[in-house]
Amino acid sequence: MWRHIKEDNKSMTQEHISGRPPRLKWVYTDHPLYLVTFCTEERRPVLANEPVHEAFRQGAEKVIAFGNAVGTYVLMPDHVHVFVRIQPEGKLGVAVRTLKSAVSKCVRNMQNIKDVWQSSFFDHLLRSSESYSEKWEYVRNNPVRAGLVKCPEDWRFQGEMMPIKW
Repeated sequence: MWRHIKEDNKSMTQEHISGRPPRLKWVYTDHPLYLVTFCTEERRPVLANEPVHEAFRQGAEKVIAFGNAVGTYVLMPDHVHVFVRIQPEGKLGVAVRTLKSAVSKCVRNMQNIKDVWQSSFFDHLLRSSESYSEKWEYVRNNPVRAGLVKCPEDWRFQGEMMPIKW
């Protein structure tokens, strides 16, 4: 199915990011697979803890219940990377809002923070299995690059909700 990429889901588009190639307006998307990144407001380090990790997993279960797939993910102290496959008529923005909402409730219960998230998110539509592998290697090594652990397997705030095959 060919689908026009709508620009109403607050995803960062070419108009927002200078120096990047223009975003394709049309792509083949039967069940698109995205790498999504969303950040806390003011990059507050409030995400790397067990209650937030559990809240994220509960939010991911809701996204899955709507027919989407949530694959591997990494929660960093101030941002989240997650692979999401959207059903044919699904909306990526709705899936991201569901994940953000679940985590927001948890963070607000633990801390007196009004705005947990930046209003937008970044998404990358994966176009090949090679792209998926490369992106996952980058994401899983994020805690190592940040100096939080020595090897990716030691980072506790990551996981896989369900296998997503390319």
